[in-house]
Amino acid sequence: MTRTLPPSSGQSSSPVPTRGPSPPTPAVSRWVGLGAAGCAVVGGILAVAAGPLLALAAIGVLVLVGLFAAAVYRPVFATYAYLGTLPIIAGINRGNLIPLLRPNEALLVVLLAGALVGGYLRWCRGERVALRLNQLDIPLGLFLLMSTAWPLLSMILRGHTPLTSDLAAVLPVCKLVAIYLLVRFSVSTEGQLVRCFRLIIWPGAVVAVIAILQTLHFGPVVSVLQAVWTPDSNVAALAERGTTTLGSPLATGDYLVICLTLVICCGMRGLLERRERLALGLVLGAGVLATGQFSTWISAVVAGGFILWRFSTLRRKSLRFLWLVPVALAVGAPALIGRLQGFGEFGVPRSWIGRWSNLSTFYLPRFGFINVLLGVSPNSVLPAPERWRDVIYLESGYLNLLWIGGIPLLAAFGWLSVVVLRRTGKLIAQSDGPSDGPSDGPSGGQPAALSAAASALWVSWWFVVILTVLDPHLTFRGSGDLIFVLMGMTTGRLSVQRH
Repeated sequence: MTRTLPPSSGQSSSPVPTRGPSPPTPAVSRWVGLGAAGCAVVGGILAVAAGPLLALAAIGVLVLVGLFAAAVYRPVFATYAYLGTLPIIAGINRGNLIPLLRPNEALLVVLLAGALVGGYLRWCRGERVALRLNQLDIPLGLFLLMSTAWPLLSMILRGHTPLTSDLAAVLPVCKLVAIYLLVRFSVSTEGQLVRCFRLIIWPGAVVAVIAILQTLHFGPVVSVLQAVWTPDSNVAALAERGTTTLGSPLATGDYLVICLTLVICCGMRGLLERRERLALGLVLGAGVLATGQFSTWISAVVAGGFILWRFSTLRRKSLRFLWLVPVALAVGAPALIGRLQGFGEFGVPRSWIGRWSNLSTFYLPRFGFINVLLGVSPNSVLPAPERWRDVIYLESGYLNLLWIGGIPLLAAFGWLSVVVLRRTGKLIAQSDGPSDGPSDGPSGGQPAALSAAASALWVSWWFVVILTVLDPHLTFRGSGDLIFVLMGMTTGRLSVQRH
């Protein structure tokens, strides 16, 4: 039975008068209209006087100012705006549109500033947010320190001076923790959680469609991706795998797997309509195949296995949806066939042979006792000695943790993983029994949206723990953001209000 949110209690049943003077236009509406007209006039004058490039830049600044103001007025808008635009702009290269930053990073700075100002103004008016130490805070704080301050301190202790690239390499984890704090303190109701779910899932479906069209060699999509998102790639390379607007098939695959997991978890709690679930499941499943990544397909299998193992109701109902599998296979067939043809003589993908060559040649020889204990460098990207490539990536997640922070960072990740899995497991156990299917209301005061977020995080974290053997999935653009968003949801104000 589909669960719907309660209607507003502020509706009036009194009849609408048919005579008398019309109500005055609110001052806010007048100011919005005047502001829009002023922006249009300014943009037109700049376009004529200084050219379209300066006009677009001015309009961009005005948009950022508007987003800042909206985040001040309603801090949860910052979360909405970031989630809705994340998969579309996160893959644009740093410095392409904005100096030194990716567009999503610049947007996050503006939205965070607006949310902080809005929170401060509410505090000045006497509003108070229930702050409560969560069991995730200490392990997450330790993981942040071991990912940022400790690697830099380790370099100094070993007599090395951190470079600019080393300082830049510690910023992604800071960004993820900032996203976690934004979601934790801005999302406070079940209705807001459901809106966040849709702002994650539907843009993810758009990314899946882009991946499908990209691997089907749809010319306009490939041309736009080459012009804006991956300007250094050629058309033939872009059409092989679904890099999409995230700029990476691995990041795209993780993003789609998390979205698909969230669709299933929301479906169990009755938060999405049946037709909506089927349409999203079909598109996202085909998009996972269209990424053309073995790691993504393994992630999908791992996530599906944990879902079926944990939630017995889905084991009974899964046979009803087997017809979706051949449809998704047919849509994602080009990328699937192309990747299966790429197996080398050793029975593994050729890219994995190159991956092992990079590890054995450039990385493993530097893992001495001291480096394993203290780490090597915050930056795991090495310059390539060959002319056909510029850099070399450390394509092993756990080795990447050892490279950055040594045993302390690896231990911090292990502790954080244990706490996340335990907490989400408890939230799932407290929810309205998943074996009985979705119901109209939560059991024991557990909101259905909170249960869905906890279920999605539990499954996602398990595939991150397992697949980190191959790649650093926790810090992938887009998907890493979603994981920390789910963490913020499960520890946020809605969770505090339950207690």
